[in-house]
Amino acid sequence: MAIIDSSLASKVVGYFSYSEKTKNVFCDGDACIIAGTTQLMNSYLHLMLSNNKEQDIVKKTSFGEIINGLERGGAYAFDREAYERFFSFAEKHGLTELPEPIQFFLEPSPTGLHFIRIHFNGG
Repeated sequence: MAIIDSSLASKVVGYFSYSEKTKNVFCDGDACIIAGTTQLMNSYLHLMLSNNKEQDIVKKTSFGEIINGLERGGAYAFDREAYERFFSFAEKHGLTELPEPIQFFLEPSPTGLHFIRIHFNGG
């Protein structure tokens, strides 16, 4: 993978959440959820964890942090807003082969939880 330009690496893609107590990251299966806004993240936490408020820290995450995680074999589950940002930055970085946002998010999910999972094979 090419070195990420520093101005691109620092661009915020979205927000992730983790538990301050256990350090567990909020995931959908094995993929770290990246929400487009803190409000969306809080709604996912509420919907997916019910009354369990274990995931209590919401932080920004940058394009560079996500690329580093992908290169180490991590998987990410982006909502529409976060994926559109990630896709735009990825194109500028020279990544091809990613699903077009419009193709994936054509129809809304009946649950409101519609994520696209991205993982680099062999990572």
